[in-house]
Amino acid sequence: MKKVTGILISILIILFGASFIESGKDKVRWLSVAEMHSAYRANPKPIIVDVFTSWCGWCKVMDKETYRNDNVANYINQHYYAVKLNAESKELFEWNGKNYKYNPNSKLNELAETLLYGEPAFPTAVLLPTLAAKPAPLPGFLKPKEIEAPLKFFAEGAYKSQSFSEFNQTFKSIW
Repeated sequence: MKKVTGILISILIILFGASFIESGKDKVRWLSVAEMHSAYRANPKPIIVDVFTSWCGWCKVMDKETYRNDNVANYINQHYYAVKLNAESKELFEWNGKNYKYNPNSKLNELAETLLYGEPAFPTAVLLPTLAAKPAPLPGFLKPKEIEAPLKFFAEGAYKSQSFSEFNQTFKSIW
């Protein structure tokens, strides 16, 4: 009887633990800032930075509903380097040759402040066609169909020849 009980408890523990493990399939492959820099040096492509905080409820909703969406995740994984940045991180970050540290006055990391132009809002998806480009922050929760056009605007190079407004006039959403 003890053996059966032990086996049942082991199975329950495994099933309970497995419920917290998420499949990596069709999910965004998030990189650290350092990993992104290394990958970017080898093969430049656009960057998306998810600026969030641990207390932000809408950040969690965006993770669940937008970044776990198959279309969004597949597109980002194929066309972008994706970085998750906790805006309140006390970590020292090096971004494109400049160091960014925690700012105790604002209680934010200077990298987050820079990417958000000093106007924090969470979540914010920041798009950069190149590492040295001016950030294009998209504040607030974005549904998959709302993030599709901005993602494609930068990844497909449309930003080089037209404004986002012009691009968006003829854009046909498929997500």
